[in-house]
Amino acid sequence: MITAAAARKAFPKIEMARHSRVAEPEESLDALQELEPSPVYDDPPASGKDSYFTAQPPTRSSTLGLSGHNPSYWLSRIHRYSSYTLTAFLALHVTNTSLIPLAARSVQTSDTYLLLTRPYYQSPIAEPILVITPLLAHLASGLALRIYRRRQNAIRFGAESRSQRRRIPWPKLSGTSALGYLLLPLVAGHVLVNRVVPLMREGGSSGVGLQFVSHGFAKHPLVAGVGYAVLVGIGSAHFVWGWARWLGWGLESLVWDGEGKRWRWWEVNALSALVAGVWMAGGLGIVGRGGQTEGWIGRGFDELYRAVPVVGRWM
Repeated sequence: MITAAAARKAFPKIEMARHSRVAEPEESLDALQELEPSPVYDDPPASGKDSYFTAQPPTRSSTLGLSGHNPSYWLSRIHRYSSYTLTAFLALHVTNTSLIPLAARSVQTSDTYLLLTRPYYQSPIAEPILVITPLLAHLASGLALRIYRRRQNAIRFGAESRSQRRRIPWPKLSGTSALGYLLLPLVAGHVLVNRVVPLMREGGSSGVGLQFVSHGFAKHPLVAGVGYAVLVGIGSAHFVWGWARWLGWGLESLVWDGEGKRWRWWEVNALSALVAGVWMAGGLGIVGRGGQTEGWIGRGFDELYRAVPVVGRWM
């Protein structure tokens, strides 16, 4: 058996080198060379003339940073930015149909402002940009996000057959998304009565204003009142909760449970109730109490209401 002392005698050069490396750290540090920074690539190009793969320049993102993102990233951006345009349209619409009547205290006076400003967002160019395209993009991107995330879960859990994929649960539906799906048929009904039916019967909705809405409230107060209140209530909650999420005020932004989330829930719902209350104050309090329109204009309103599919026969 070779002892440590015998080994030191047998290999003196190795022992001297070991002591020199330990005893002279300054020399090792002085020998280091400072290099210029250079980019590091995840997949460096192959080098050498005899390489099997042809050397290619590294892949870089574009100037705008539009590469390297999965579909979920782009669908989320479409869903978010489309809500900005819809919010701008809603602000104009609520101003014309609620805030101005609330300030003027007169349906006839408010109708003048509505008919003057409405062409700016209901023109053949502005309406598709401000309303139709953002609404379709918002709805389609939300549905596509749910489908994509479910497919990702199926891949993650290794679901290969059709029966296995069916057992993969759908992503959890948030309260804001649920409000959006509830809002969809209400918005469709509103568009049908105020845009589609006048377009089919009269070629446009230029004659449909606040007096048309007041006439409907006077003739059918229960249906109009309940429908309007539900539309405004759900719409306000959906928009306020959606913007709370964009601004980082949603419940998902809180990492703790308990008192903090309860307070945030009350704060956002209180703001939703405030928005809905102001909206209804002008819509129900002023426009809803405007009364029935008489004469040939009123008879024209009756014909439009009777032309509404399914429910028109009872109106």
